Amino acid sequence: MELTQQVPEVSAYLAADPAIDHEHPLVRQTVARLRAETVDAYSYAVAAYEFVRDTVVHSVDSGDPRVTWRASDVLATRNGICHSKSHALAALLRAAGIPAALCYQGLDDDTGAPGVLHGLIAVRLPGRDRWDRQDPRGNKPGVDAQFSLDEERLAWPIGPESNGVDYAVLYAAPHPAVLRALQCAEDRAQLWRTLPTAL
Repeated sequence: MELTQQVPEVSAYLAADPAIDHEHPLVRQTVARLRAETVDAYSYAVAAYEFVRDTVVHSVDSGDPRVTWRASDVLATRNGICHSKSHALAALLRAAGIPAALCYQGLDDDTGAPGVLHGLIAVRLPGRDRWDRQDPRGNKPGVDAQFSLDEERLAWPIGPESNGVDYAVLYAAPHPAVLRALQCAEDRAQLWRTLPTAL
């Protein structure tokens, strides 16, 4: 799939915004700790990815009713759905000078009906002339997402037998409908009723 930047300038994918608040002290502290354990942009990107994937629990898996949307809150609570975890990973990458975009998948449910809008990121590492999608959702039985530049290792790859959709647009900021749902939800139960199922 050919990915398309929503904003032509790559610098837009380094910017901070209310959700990707990479200037927040907690984000900066986390970046400093990860940088101290890595040697280059690639190893840093892998470490940031694994940190978010493995130490921030997906709230569906944990049963946590809280809804986080700001990267710093995701890191503080170690809790969030896929969109929130993507905001946190984008913040950690951007704070280290690595362009990161938000992207989405429309996943069908077991009956083939529209199910959920899934959030992930794309990263553009130095020396590469392309974006590579990464899925920090968090692994569980049946889900084995991995950081990969060779072939995508997403939580839910969209295959030919699926009614799911891979959206090709790379967003510099969270999609407004997704962000609005996250910001307005009092808890995860309400979020499931208001989160869009498609873009």
